[in-house]
Amino acid sequence: MSAMKSLLDWIDARFPLTKLWNEHLAQYYAPKNLNFWYFFGSLALLVLVIQFVSGIFLAMNYKPDAGLAFGSVEYIMRDVNWGWLIRYMHSTGASAFFIVVYLHMFRGLLYGSYRGPRELLWIIGMLIYVALMAEAFMGYLLPWGQMSYWGAQVIISLFGAIPYFGEDLALWIRGDYVVSDATLNRFFAFHVIAVPLVLLALVLVHIMALHEVGSNNPDGIEIKKKKDERGIPLDGIPFHPYYTVKDLVGVAVFLILFATVIFYLPEMGGYFLEHDNFVPADPLKTPEHIKPLWYFTPFYAILRAVPNKFLGVVAMGAAIFLLFLLPWLDRSPVKSIRYKGILSRIALAVFVVSFVALAWLGTQPATPTLTMFARLFAALYFAFFLLMPIYTRIERTKPVPERVTFK
Repeated sequence: MSAMKSLLDWIDARFPLTKLWNEHLAQYYAPKNLNFWYFFGSLALLVLVIQFVSGIFLAMNYKPDAGLAFGSVEYIMRDVNWGWLIRYMHSTGASAFFIVVYLHMFRGLLYGSYRGPRELLWIIGMLIYVALMAEAFMGYLLPWGQMSYWGAQVIISLFGAIPYFGEDLALWIRGDYVVSDATLNRFFAFHVIAVPLVLLALVLVHIMALHEVGSNNPDGIEIKKKKDERGIPLDGIPFHPYYTVKDLVGVAVFLILFATVIFYLPEMGGYFLEHDNFVPADPLKTPEHIKPLWYFTPFYAILRAVPNKFLGVVAMGAAIFLLFLLPWLDRSPVKSIRYKGILSRIALAVFVVSFVALAWLGTQPATPTLTMFARLFAALYFAFFLLMPIYTRIERTKPVPERVTFK
């Protein structure tokens, strides 16, 4: 025991290990009443680790070459020891990442985690989301299947709709006049090096910002405002061991579901791994229905709902950009949905329905009827944000308690 203490003292004299442990775990006080919705932040961190580790092993056998890429994925699946498992962990992990991130963001909408003093925390989180979308898009091209190739062709061509410099930008992204070996090489470099470094840095900054302002809670009450004589929040408990144990329960349940998908439903009916992507990329044969993977489809549906290509790109970008503005659009005197009025509750419900509907519509062929529905749900999506300064200001709210509650 004394040897361990001596080793710890030696490390502490050269690196603030104990200080970091205390500040971010043992002496970081989180609200007592965190509920189910607070699992998803730690689960996002777990999936990030899964993606990093599985991605490293995939990169050992993957060939970023237009003539060899598809065959190397098949080689990983058939000949590399446990290669099929690593590949399915990575592909399932990509969808799992977006599932937990979307639920994590919904928690923020539900309890007002974007409100002061957490505006910067929310913006950093949104930057993580944008980086995650870039990472997923670039990784989507790497299997060099039919949907990878043509999906990339369609998405990159959207940049060409930007006036003045759009065509040059699209050419720079592709590295060629069409999606080719040059595109695959640069996407591989961005996917395995550049974007992961940015993502990792943003996650670290996000955690640092969170521990500076403290965690929000279902009541939207700042626990730092009421402390005892030792300066400890009256409604706070140490993150370790209380929430580390709680998060382990969430991790166990998540891993059971994650393993179930990997072993029994890795393609998830074409939503996680599309059927056309098991066919090698053919520049001369266009798939019958080109669509992105499910986590991009809400924004893809908004893009297709606008007849003009450039305005569609603007609408798609605005759909993401408005999320950055949430801290300033919400004018309610309270944070949590528990104490907001009926208008906020209806608006949030309509927003969720519209987002899910757009996600489904983005996977379907663009028929006149479905396009009409896409326009309707896109209008409801934007109305949630654009009308927020009005309905959050005029509605009647409930009184917020002095201390956190356990509902």
